[in-house]
Amino acid sequence: MARLHDPLVLGPITLKNRVVMAPMTRSRNDDAGCPTDIMATYYAQRASAGLIISEATCVSEMAKGYSRIPGLHSPQQVAAWRKVVEAVHAKGGKIFAQLFHTGRVAVPQLLPGGAQPVAPSAIAIKGKNYTDFGPIEYVVPRALEIGEIPGVAAEFGHAALNALAAGFDGVELHAASGYLIHQFLDPTINTRSDAYGGSVANRSRFLLDALDSMIAAAGAARVGIKVSPRIKFNDVAEPDAEEVYPHLARELSARQIAYLHVAQQGPYEAHANMRPLFKGAYFAGAGFDKASGEAMLASGAADAIVFGKWFVSNPDLPRRFADGLPLAEGSSKTHYSKGPEGYIDYPPA
Repeated sequence: MARLHDPLVLGPITLKNRVVMAPMTRSRNDDAGCPTDIMATYYAQRASAGLIISEATCVSEMAKGYSRIPGLHSPQQVAAWRKVVEAVHAKGGKIFAQLFHTGRVAVPQLLPGGAQPVAPSAIAIKGKNYTDFGPIEYVVPRALEIGEIPGVAAEFGHAALNALAAGFDGVELHAASGYLIHQFLDPTINTRSDAYGGSVANRSRFLLDALDSMIAAAGAARVGIKVSPRIKFNDVAEPDAEEVYPHLARELSARQIAYLHVAQQGPYEAHANMRPLFKGAYFAGAGFDKASGEAMLASGAADAIVFGKWFVSNPDLPRRFADGLPLAEGSSKTHYSKGPEGYIDYPPA
């Protein structure tokens, strides 16, 4: 029976425990998408996690959907991330880079030359994107031409190579939260009639293309993926999730990747439907505390538990769990602000 503090072999690396730090955007990068010095401190403070999954990191300039988020597509970004990774490794931690493209979540003010965002289809998100320029209405994106799609998928492989050059232990494909990969899966967002739209297999094609480019770059044993079926975010609906996610679980299992990270945040019973079909390490996330995480591991329903908000205000979360120490509450007011407040000033127990 697995416990939170048991080690876990993950391909070529061994996690010292099964308490995984979730990928969380914290908006402390500079305007060029380079991690700042306080980010090295922040991640190193949390290096007691069995695995840290970095905040979502852009695979290209066109991938940027928010102010002050990082990239892994320029030499400067690679060099800046190297400082972060070295700080984590110096504390004995392991860290994967989460790679993403925001697709239609972007706005022209954040893209090179004021470009129109891209998506599977020309369907806008309702509402506004909150940027350093103020709230901006989402625009109708440009539907990617079929000839462009392989090049966008290849950007994930290039970013994976850059992640390895920066010293990351591996990479995670962000196929969740209504960003570009997820947009292709949802038939209410993807209304294409070509090889990337229509059937479940066609709508899954872009995800698998991007994943395969990362596998080619890093090796399957150093590649994970995150999904969040029917998450109530960025206008995700996924009316046929019952067909999409079992199909994906089988495809992912066949690729023998390092892990499948599933955030069950919507009405779809993702863990019950995906865990039996995926033969590798299964990470369960969203809404867990120590007791529910331990129960999930003990039942065999997961191999590791992913914690988000508790790692924000408890940099030593694994120790607090192990010793039964109280957890500190954090403030959401500083989640996306600038500077050290609410970022590196939460003390250990």
